Amino acid sequence: MGLTEQLKNVLYDCGADLVGIGDISKVKNSDFNVGIAVAAALPKNVIIDLRTAPTKEYYDLYYSLNRKLNDIVTAGENYLLSLGYEAYAQTTDRVKINQDRATAIPHKTVATRAGLGWIGKNCLLVTSQYGPAVRISSLLTNAPLECNKAIDVSRCGECRVCVEHCPARALKGTLWNTGVQREDIVNVEECYKKQNEIMYEHTGIEKDLCGKCFAMCVYAQKL
Repeated sequence: MGLTEQLKNVLYDCGADLVGIGDISKVKNSDFNVGIAVAAALPKNVIIDLRTAPTKEYYDLYYSLNRKLNDIVTAGENYLLSLGYEAYAQTTDRVKINQDRATAIPHKTVATRAGLGWIGKNCLLVTSQYGPAVRISSLLTNAPLECNKAIDVSRCGECRVCVEHCPARALKGTLWNTGVQREDIVNVEECYKKQNEIMYEHTGIEKDLCGKCFAMCVYAQKL
């Protein structure tokens, strides 16, 4: 078994639902050649509830899946380091969010380069298996891994379900490709403002979590 399959086995054994590997040598801010994207799927019952309103269960799950993903990518990092390769797990304690609510090397960018999915009209990663109902993380390395074909264009077509159900009316209906910027897809400040508002309204918790745009996605509704 080659290095690529061995690494995938490590990640799947730790609980990843999806794993993709991509060439990130041309990604801005990257000092690494390869990015490994991992995804953990949300349970169907949580997705169904989010079609109505955010819930305490989703709030708790958000953090538990983040911890799970941290453990997965850290295991991948440790495995590659043990073999003498450079590796860097983009765990929640390492990734810094700037004043524009952006990160240097977004998980979503790694995921599209790794063929895991595309960016939907909700500005989230959309996978063919789970739609956007996933939490994602990433691992960067210079190990000689076999890369998947990148996804460079949206597969959302004419669908506008997420746009029409956005409580903040923050989604612009833009069809993504690699040249499209986040601001062309979503009004970030309006999105975060509304997320905080409705999360507090329905749970009493002050947190920018909503979930309706991914819960309503036709790909997520197939689950």
